[in-house]
Amino acid sequence: MIDFHKKLCILMILSSKALSADDSTLMIGHFSSGSLTGWQSREFKNQTQYQFIDNDGTKVLKAESVTSASGLFREQRIDLQKTPILNWRWRVDNALGKIDEQSRSGDDYAARIYVVIRGGIAFWRTKALNYVWASTTPKGKIWPNAFAGDNVMMVALRSSGDKTGTWYTEKRNVLTDLKQQFHEDIRYIDAVAIMTDTDNTQGKATAYYGDIYFSKN
Repeated sequence: MIDFHKKLCILMILSSKALSADDSTLMIGHFSSGSLTGWQSREFKNQTQYQFIDNDGTKVLKAESVTSASGLFREQRIDLQKTPILNWRWRVDNALGKIDEQSRSGDDYAARIYVVIRGGIAFWRTKALNYVWASTTPKGKIWPNAFAGDNVMMVALRSSGDKTGTWYTEKRNVLTDLKQQFHEDIRYIDAVAIMTDTDNTQGKATAYYGDIYFSKN
């Protein structure tokens, strides 16, 4: 079982050069091109398998987790006043069953995408907002992460009421979401990550991720 806040701290050790977001659309994960340029893998407990597959003529990133927790992480400074809208599509093949996602033993998700705000040398101030495909938590519920508390907030965008094996397209105003959850004006984020993890529940999950990008509208 890995402390989620430790996961964030490990990820933020990366020292990739930050990039600016000057365009109205900023591609973060160009998975349809079959490219993971700029992304790095970090394993926390066993290895979630990420690979490109063809889906109806378009490449997507497939994630398979078997009692594992590893993610893909891209460090990139993004100005949310220029491109506040996070866009992506995703699909899961199965939920993780009846688990308590507000507990440490149930802190697993078939799919998640999250944004990270660096705490600098005060690493304990690192914040993250997780958009998750929950298994039992009702869609729309927001709660503090079981390991990291109020520094990491979880948002259930999808849950058991959504169909498995079906693609869903998401669009979130990250600038607004951060203001609502952390009660402060956060202009920049420092990284985007995806993870399909089942280490705490000792389960299995398969998910798929399409292109991830920020936009002005």
